[in-house]
Amino acid sequence: MLQFISRNWWMLVLRGVCAILFGVLAFTWPGVTLGALILLWGAYAFADGVLALAAAFSGAASAPWWVLIVEGLVGIAAAVAAFFAPGITAILLLYLIAAWAVVKGVFQIVAAIQLRKEIEGEFWLGLAGLASLLFGLALFAQPGVGALAVVWIIGAYAMAFGALLVALGFRVRSPNRQLA
Repeated sequence: MLQFISRNWWMLVLRGVCAILFGVLAFTWPGVTLGALILLWGAYAFADGVLALAAAFSGAASAPWWVLIVEGLVGIAAAVAAFFAPGITAILLLYLIAAWAVVKGVFQIVAAIQLRKEIEGEFWLGLAGLASLLFGLALFAQPGVGALAVVWIIGAYAMAFGALLVALGFRVRSPNRQLA
């Protein structure tokens, strides 16, 4: 499993860079309308879901393949809901994002625990999972926050999550050099 992960380390880095770019866009467009926020988040959830499925089917899984498939399908389903129902309320969007983040976080924590036997530094994935879980729980706890605060919270979460995935990607890249 470690050889697959280290050979395709760039997929983790690419997912992290996508998350960071989404976070930067969220901070640079703070006055974005709810409709644009839904579409922007939907694009991110879709890209993240597709990359999770690609990782699952390429054998480069940083988690068990079935976990990445579930994570990918949840991300794509959330994106489809955002694209085909753009008129949903801000509260519904928050609950959708919160549920997605909680599910994603739980699966990432489980994957990090399972990776403890394979690599050192798996805590980066665990931290990414914890960040996702805490973000989702915070949204469930405070659903009535303003749209601007939501944009900043989502942007901060995406940048932190992305940075953790980039760190994990470069961490698992190191064994690739030793194996080659």
